[in-house]
Amino acid sequence: MIDNAATSLAGLPAFLAYFGLAVGLVLAYAVIYTRLTPHHEFALLRLNNTAAATAFGGSLLGFALPLHAAITNAISLLDCALWGGVALVVQILTFVVLRLVLPGLPERITRDEQAAGVFVAAVSISVGLLNAASMTYY
Repeated sequence: MIDNAATSLAGLPAFLAYFGLAVGLVLAYAVIYTRLTPHHEFALLRLNNTAAATAFGGSLLGFALPLHAAITNAISLLDCALWGGVALVVQILTFVVLRLVLPGLPERITRDEQAAGVFVAAVSISVGLLNAASMTYY
């Protein structure tokens, strides 16, 4: 029984390394995203702005999906970090493109227009799924 537990816990250092990397990448993504957007997500969240919460939450989920794929398919911690960086860039570019396609998007989110927040979330999650599916090494 103790041997089984020791064998199971042998993967703990790798878990901690990948989980720590993932948390660091999510925090980096959140910092970059919130500085890139002209509306202030955390201030809007404190004001109970649902559109901002939906857009930001969907964007985080859209980033976490390919990050999951990067962790699952990584051959090393460095490989995971590189593909996590790719996921970060793709997700940031998603918001940049959305702003170009929909002028006034940040202002609509600031005004708590639900359609804008839901649309950003849906596109972010969709791009994240496609990004994750594209992270194959075969």
